[in-house]
Amino acid sequence: MNLWRLEWLRLLRTRSWIALAAVFLFFGLLGPISARYMEEILQRFAGDVTVILPPPTPATGLEQYLGNVLQIGLLVVLAVAAGALAFDQPVERAAFYRSRVRRVWTLLAPRYAVVTLAAIAAFVLGTLGAWYETVVLLGDLPAGAMFLGMLLTSLYLAFAVAVTAAASSYARAPLVIVPIAAGLLIVLPLLGLVGAIRDWLPSNLLGSLVGLVVGVPPVEYLRPALVTVIATAGLLWLATARLERREL
Repeated sequence: MNLWRLEWLRLLRTRSWIALAAVFLFFGLLGPISARYMEEILQRFAGDVTVILPPPTPATGLEQYLGNVLQIGLLVVLAVAAGALAFDQPVERAAFYRSRVRRVWTLLAPRYAVVTLAAIAAFVLGTLGAWYETVVLLGDLPAGAMFLGMLLTSLYLAFAVAVTAAASSYARAPLVIVPIAAGLLIVLPLLGLVGAIRDWLPSNLLGSLVGLVVGVPPVEYLRPALVTVIATAGLLWLATARLERREL
């Protein structure tokens, strides 16, 4: 059995794919519904206070979906990725794996690829659910903008898993890897305070789905997309180089 097939079986048998799919699909179906009925929900709990919100738009439904899924859903992605990439713990398992391959990349590549594809598939599933609910409740969405937005956001998910891979080269336990990766992803948007690099940050891709739907030109996301691809490759190189030198 090769390592690629083994990693697919591990994802299926640990039920990690269920956690990913359930979280993304749940928020995909909930987001447009909450956007459509938010005023009624708030009015029910506001008592005598009158609550008036702007009329919801199709973009509002997507905003509600992304606002939740790119926080909670992303944490689930990091947790699944950390569990897969922490192959140096315990030491006995690390010795078993490393004694059967010549290069660490042989271990890292299938784990990174499988988790990334699973995360992207879950995100696309949730987005299709949000798309359907938005069309039913709030109005049509431009198909071209939706597909391009899904592609750009998928690039960010691949980047987030690469950040987790790099974090796994500094820590062994998943419970340590996840906070490191999450902290880096949280700090990254703060670099936008420096005006010169604001438009180049990978975190700009998080708003691409809604931005394209409301009419932002696709060229605005070209620079962060290029940086994301380069940064993802660099992080994977860093993780491989450090793991090659790690002592068990």
